[in-house]
Amino acid sequence: MYIDRILNQKLTLAIAGFPAVILTGPRQSGKSTFLKSQIGNSYQYITFDDPLNREFAHRDPKGFLNQYTSNSGIILDEIQYVPELFSYIKIMIDESPDKKGRFIMTGSQQFNLMKSITESLAGRVCILELLPFSYSEFQSKISRSIQENLWQGMYPAPVTQEIDRDLWLRSYLGTYIERDIRQLQQIKDLSRFETFLGLCAARHSQILNMADLANEAGISQPTCKEWISALEASYIIFRLPPYHANLGKRLTKSPKLYFIDSGIAAYLTRQPDAASLWSGNMGGAFFEGFVISEAIKKFTMYGKRPDIFFFRTLDGFEIDLLIQANGTLYPLEIKQTATPTAYHAEKLNKACALINQQKCEPGKIVCCVEGELRISSEIVAVNWKNAFGSI
Repeated sequence: MYIDRILNQKLTLAIAGFPAVILTGPRQSGKSTFLKSQIGNSYQYITFDDPLNREFAHRDPKGFLNQYTSNSGIILDEIQYVPELFSYIKIMIDESPDKKGRFIMTGSQQFNLMKSITESLAGRVCILELLPFSYSEFQSKISRSIQENLWQGMYPAPVTQEIDRDLWLRSYLGTYIERDIRQLQQIKDLSRFETFLGLCAARHSQILNMADLANEAGISQPTCKEWISALEASYIIFRLPPYHANLGKRLTKSPKLYFIDSGIAAYLTRQPDAASLWSGNMGGAFFEGFVISEAIKKFTMYGKRPDIFFFRTLDGFEIDLLIQANGTLYPLEIKQTATPTAYHAEKLNKACALINQQKCEPGKIVCCVEGELRISSEIVAVNWKNAFGSI
């Protein structure tokens, strides 16, 4: 089953406006399938997962590209394996700058791609990100509970196929560690990195304390920072920054750590099934992480970078999510409960009072309530499916 991706709207605009488009995102997020479905009939497709293509492009990058000089464009899949091509793509673009949508490229390693783009294709390329499904993309075709979403994750294969969840996730992580991590960081002790990955999963939805994480993993803090950067560059984790708003030292300055896909975090923390995850001591953290991930996708699937934060003062007062859009802040308090209370509304009112430097909406409680429930004169509680409807 193929499910249309909302990003297609921005892909069409990007192809019409730029000589080159780069589509990034984690492995198995559906990049190749998406491109083949949307533009496959008018583009030649080349993948650098094929060792013959990869070897030819390494040995003779100009000769490789000269094979594809027709009027049709080309899709270069997993181009991070052959960074030698970028300089020659730049030359070809500069020779015919009016040819739009000529090169469509994909890659799964954000760090290497951004470095190559900065050096060779700045100003010539549109960058789009395709993450695993947002719930809004498949909700009309596939029925899934929130518990199933958290435990199985949102990658296309577990969503659209009858597939063994544990087997798929184990294979995914094995491939990720062997291919991406070896290439990004050249880590020799993979077993220690696997331990580190599990420790990160146990901190899903928590403030990231590098010193504590490094100490528990038995590595140095510089190594910890490098490994966190590698996880973020390959779209495994997301660091949610704190919102400062000129309040200075009264606010915490450490980010919060989230796994972009809850299924991976659930697998790494050995959640036995969806019901146990939901009722267990990490249920609230997984629910919060799921909503944060949906907020990230709300931006990326429309071709934007996430403009989201959390708010926390040094005395422990915290609001889970602040979304900044059109000069306005939208505070969201995320709770697993189906019975929100006035206490949650008071927290949102307090946050708006503290963040008085710019326009701040009253905010919402995102939870498991049916429909919409008014908690106070200004604050409403909404179901997680409708968290971002008016933003």
